[in-house]
Amino acid sequence: MQEKLTSFSIKNWSEDDRPREKLLQKGTTALSDAELIAILIGSGNKDESAVALSQRILASADFNLNQLGKFSVQQLMQFKGIGEAKAITIAAAMELGRRRRGEEALEKKKITSSVSVFELMQPIIGELPHEEFWIIYVNNSNKVIQKQQLSKGGITGTLVDVRLVLKTALEVGATGLILAHNHPSGTLKPSEADKQLTQKLKTAAQNLDIKVLDHLIVTEKAYFSFADENLL
Repeated sequence: MQEKLTSFSIKNWSEDDRPREKLLQKGTTALSDAELIAILIGSGNKDESAVALSQRILASADFNLNQLGKFSVQQLMQFKGIGEAKAITIAAAMELGRRRRGEEALEKKKITSSVSVFELMQPIIGELPHEEFWIIYVNNSNKVIQKQQLSKGGITGTLVDVRLVLKTALEVGATGLILAHNHPSGTLKPSEADKQLTQKLKTAAQNLDIKVLDHLIVTEKAYFSFADENLL
């Protein structure tokens, strides 16, 4: 039995099958998602290797890393061979990946299209179970000065303080605003409340020579742009 238990440890695999050695010899891109997760967990259980266990975990997430990133520590611990420490390691790695994506989007700085707004905001609000409303403040070159969460609400809606939006815009010297909020339901159709709020902010901002450049509804994989759909 002891031999069976240890045979599934990565250190006992042939060198070609060891994810750590493979990473050192061939680089990170040579490894599959399952092999990368196997490095995180280090070992499997008495019945399967770390890679096989990782493949099973990925299968439960439809082999989608974004979906895996939504798994809680408790959900990960449902897999045989995944204790609290391994589950925390996976969760931490998923969160680092999400944050890295967010920073890469922020480094672009300049907003050139609705796609660049989506790339900036999707890692922040695209996968949340509740609704959040954010404002992106830009200068006259459409470079991001600041982005700010304005409100956090239930799944049915959120409240936005127009005065606070404009106060911040004046303080940071913004000449343009981009509105963004998520729809946890996944629907991309703007509600009447979304349209009314956009118009309210647009009218108020115009009096201060500040333009509302776009309003994006963001979901996990897609977005709706008021500007692209000529709704501004």
